[in-house]
Amino acid sequence: MAEQVRAVRTRQAILSAAAKVFEDHGYQAATISQILTEAGVTKGALYFHFQSKEDLAQGVLAEQDHRLVPAAQASKIQQILDGVMMHAYRLQTDPMVRAGVRLSMDQQAHGLDRSGPFLRWSEASLPFFQEAQDQGELLPHVVLTETIDVIVGAFAGVQAMSQAICDYRDLASRVSALMRHLLPSVVVPAVLASLDLSEGRGAMVYAEALKAADEQELVSSTG
Repeated sequence: MAEQVRAVRTRQAILSAAAKVFEDHGYQAATISQILTEAGVTKGALYFHFQSKEDLAQGVLAEQDHRLVPAAQASKIQQILDGVMMHAYRLQTDPMVRAGVRLSMDQQAHGLDRSGPFLRWSEASLPFFQEAQDQGELLPHVVLTETIDVIVGAFAGVQAMSQAICDYRDLASRVSALMRHLLPSVVVPAVLASLDLSEGRGAMVYAEALKAADEQELVSSTG
């Protein structure tokens, strides 16, 4: 059991180090030696968990999928929006998420498949959009996959702009503005009027999701 815990911690330390190196230098310029130095582990320990730099990068990209889950909402559009706003907040506060996004947007990362985060975000959103459509929250003309792709692509552009201008400091306000512009073409007016698009929504949703996750972990460990 102790060995398993150590292995998990070592893997996480390596991923955290890789995230920092990838964020600081980009995929192409990053080296295994830099990651080893940052992680403070042996080459053998690294290669036990990851076979190559590309494998490390995919590990960092996949960490975005282990995000906390926003609380369920009666409005599925609000629930989708909460996920978007929470992701924006995590971009401001979580180095692993920032590194994953940098990798997914890095056009110089030759040989690295960067499609995963975009495809997984679209796939994960589809059931919630389907529920929103079934509940009558969406306008009749909406094509779900098309709308999801537009939102994912627009978010990617807005976060890249925020990162370039002020290192994500204004990301919450930019994402709020993005949704105020996009949602009227997708959501019925009655639902639109009830949505919380405030800039502080992401931080609040994150805090609630973190508390729920901690409580669940406590129940699991004592059960």
